[in-house]
Amino acid sequence: MTLEVPAWAGEVARGLERPLVFATVSGAHLYGFASVDSDLDLRGAHLLAAEEVVGLRTGPQTLQHAGVRDGVELDVVSHDLLKFAKMLTGRNGYVLEQLLSPLVVVTTPVHAALKALAPGLVTRHHAHHYLGFAATQERLHARTGELKPALYTLRVLLTGIHLMRAGEVEADLGVLGADLPYVPDLIAAKREAEHGPLPDGAAAHLAADVPRLRAELEAARDASHLPDRPDPAAVDALHDLVVRTRLQPNQVIA
Repeated sequence: MTLEVPAWAGEVARGLERPLVFATVSGAHLYGFASVDSDLDLRGAHLLAAEEVVGLRTGPQTLQHAGVRDGVELDVVSHDLLKFAKMLTGRNGYVLEQLLSPLVVVTTPVHAALKALAPGLVTRHHAHHYLGFAATQERLHARTGELKPALYTLRVLLTGIHLMRAGEVEADLGVLGADLPYVPDLIAAKREAEHGPLPDGAAAHLAADVPRLRAELEAARDASHLPDRPDPAAVDALHDLVVRTRLQPNQVIA
């Protein structure tokens, strides 16, 4: 069961100060373990007017909003299309997940074009993002003993493995962890309490599986058929899309 995204999520995203290229849901809702008190994480890309890019007074590269609506804490972050495109050409797994999230609350033709280009921008070096994030979450779990960073550790390692092997993004731990019989119990516990402790017996499973999955991700990276760098044709097409959208902003409908 995935916790339902509020119907007003798109309205909140559109409340940012610039027209949106897209907005999707990220965080625990995307990862399949949102709790009743989870934040709603909205991520997207917006479009600065041409004069805000080429003039002396430039517009905001990043827009953020935090608040509460209907008892739900909000965390909204959007990057200008150019900044977002530059991040896409790096080894940034976050922006891939945000762009390709199935939980879409605002979309446009430019969003569709970005998604179509995404496969050509994935490289084996995206594994570094997932290895690094997993290490951060593992340290956080060691310090706090909380279930949440333990779930994040599993999720990012499994997402990275799947990306290296299949060349596609899958962020739902319920799907990724199908071969780990204890994962449904961890997800159920997380849904009851955002910052709860590990259930009994889970520590032993994690102690065995996290090092194994880390090694599996490293092996999948080394054996991956993904390229070392983004497809130049996809990068060229992304450049053209950013320029065309900036000069013809009526393509963005938000």
